[in-house]
Amino acid sequence: MCDADPLAPPAVARALEEYRRLLREHGPTWGEPANGFVRQIETSAFLLNEYDFWITGLQQLMARYPDASPEEIDARVPELDAAEVVRDALAGDALDNLAVLRLTPDGASLHAVPRTRLDGRDLRTTLLIDPSRLLTDPSRSAPATVRVDGTDHEIAPGGARLVPITSGSRVAVDGTPVALGALVRRAPAGRLRLRAGFPCRWTVVGADGQGWYPDGAPERIDAHRTPYFHGDDIVLDVPAEPLTVRVTRGMEYGTAEKALTPAAGAETLVELAPARLYDAAARGWFGGDMHVHMNWTGDTVGTPAQAAAVQQGEDLHVLNLVAGNVAGDRVYDREALEHWAGDDLPWSDATHLARLGVEYRNDLLGHLYAFGMDAPPGRYHTGFLGAPDWPPNGDGYRELRERGALMGYSHPFHIPADDDDPPAALLTSGRNCSAREIVADAALGLVDSLDVVNHSSIQATAVVYRRLLGAGNALAATAGTDAMLSFQRRGNQSSPPGWGRVYARVDGPLTAASFAEAVRRGRTFATTGPWLELEVDGHGPGDVLDLAPGDRVTVTARAIGSEVLTVQLRTADGVIAEGPPGEVTAELTVEHPTYLVAVATGPPHPRSMNHAGAFAHTSPVHLRVDGRHVAREADLRWCLDYLDGLEEMIRRAARLDGPEQLADHLDLLDRARGVYRTRRAET
Repeated sequence: MCDADPLAPPAVARALEEYRRLLREHGPTWGEPANGFVRQIETSAFLLNEYDFWITGLQQLMARYPDASPEEIDARVPELDAAEVVRDALAGDALDNLAVLRLTPDGASLHAVPRTRLDGRDLRTTLLIDPSRLLTDPSRSAPATVRVDGTDHEIAPGGARLVPITSGSRVAVDGTPVALGALVRRAPAGRLRLRAGFPCRWTVVGADGQGWYPDGAPERIDAHRTPYFHGDDIVLDVPAEPLTVRVTRGMEYGTAEKALTPAAGAETLVELAPARLYDAAARGWFGGDMHVHMNWTGDTVGTPAQAAAVQQGEDLHVLNLVAGNVAGDRVYDREALEHWAGDDLPWSDATHLARLGVEYRNDLLGHLYAFGMDAPPGRYHTGFLGAPDWPPNGDGYRELRERGALMGYSHPFHIPADDDDPPAALLTSGRNCSAREIVADAALGLVDSLDVVNHSSIQATAVVYRRLLGAGNALAATAGTDAMLSFQRRGNQSSPPGWGRVYARVDGPLTAASFAEAVRRGRTFATTGPWLELEVDGHGPGDVLDLAPGDRVTVTARAIGSEVLTVQLRTADGVIAEGPPGEVTAELTVEHPTYLVAVATGPPHPRSMNHAGAFAHTSPVHLRVDGRHVAREADLRWCLDYLDGLEEMIRRAARLDGPEQLADHLDLLDRARGVYRTRRAET
């Protein structure tokens, strides 16, 4: 693919070329300062998901430092060696993009998953040099010398190394050549032309699961390890062997499939289109992904043209491409934000709206998406490169709100939590990007939403979301996938943007302002795929019903999606009705202020890129009684306990320059406590 992007203005084009230089010089980390996330980036292409890195890496550190505290272990994550983590996480197994050179006392052996190549084309892959078997021979303590294309690598017993190679590389161990014939198998070439009549997501795979892509297309693989690319009327070279072609178009469509064997040396036309499951826009609902990165380090460079192809191919109505840093001061896609702030991106149309936004980041207090601002902010992050965790996140949000931004916390929580768990279950140690300040910021009205659908723990986030609603906070349920166009293999973050969406009921034409207003009013549901409706006496999410004690309401939830197993109707006090997919209805006698939400769940499914399975959650319909909004005692107490725990964490773990900065955090927490205490006094 030509590096030039016709959609990129000069400043953006220069930034993209700088990213390509960083990739060439530093690999997928792009030279970012070492921290835990940067170490994980080094392993992204080889591990099934980021949890494999953290589980294996933390096990290695705990074995190395058995007496270290959790905070000390967390601080040592940058010490991890990517090759050793990959070796242990995979138990030395070969992958389709990772050959393993096993060193033993008897010599060396190559283990690989053969990749099909057309005609004489070379394969580019990575070699994992694994000398762990040398430890079984106590007589051999000297390192092995592995020579790859003229460069010597000294490998100690128990170490490991990741080395880029091609099928034409020359490899030797202690002077003995290693044959690389197992890396490839040859096949005659055919050609496919793919047509659906509109942009789609395509998958072309052989019997061995190997994916085939158009020349120059990013070779992306989703959370199910399914290869995919986007477009229509696409030509690609393929082996003249049995293949399967699949096509879909985001969550509003099914999947069509065809098996065929292309003829060698000829072009085979495949006309295939997915059927629509539901049409949200026709109902006045538009689906958006509030958290997508065009560039955030990675093994390729994302471009505006790719973002346009993805959005059209997924039929994603609203795309929020966020500028953000990783571990240092560089803010990726800042140049694009500075050029397009306040404007729709050039490929936007009546049903597809794209904007540049911001991910405001502090790894201790949480990350937040900002959508629809009219100008770039002065501050994008705090707490990196030893900088203080100051000011509190809420101060940064005020500036973004002054620029017109819609805001919500992204990938909020990472570990499971139940409805009955205390706040301490969520206030785990480490700078792990959890949305720790959300309980304070929600009380103070500083944020508009919470990404209930996300790539971390949807279940834990839903628990916190309902606690916040029960404590009287007005928050919309939203979705942000954290998908990254600059990664080809990173689990659900290399899945297509829009695999999780917030649907908002918009008044009039789709614009950034109308979509943001619909979210602020809570007229939303968040989903991994299922369509989910909530109706309370003719009212939907975001509406407020003024009632008297003893009034009765009829509540109905409707779900569409083969992946749905159970639909629940819930108030602040818990589940009031539950049933199979389709329609669930209940009668509720209202005695005190509460809310009503619908929740749909199901097992893991090809349509769901989240590891936990299918999920959808509406924003609430608010039931006021005698003019009073919901303020449930148990939820208010939970929030106050949470703020006490957060204060203790800030005192212990925050990097702060002096008591004045600590005082700013404590002032924020005290003001939030005051809100919750006032609500308790009024109930």
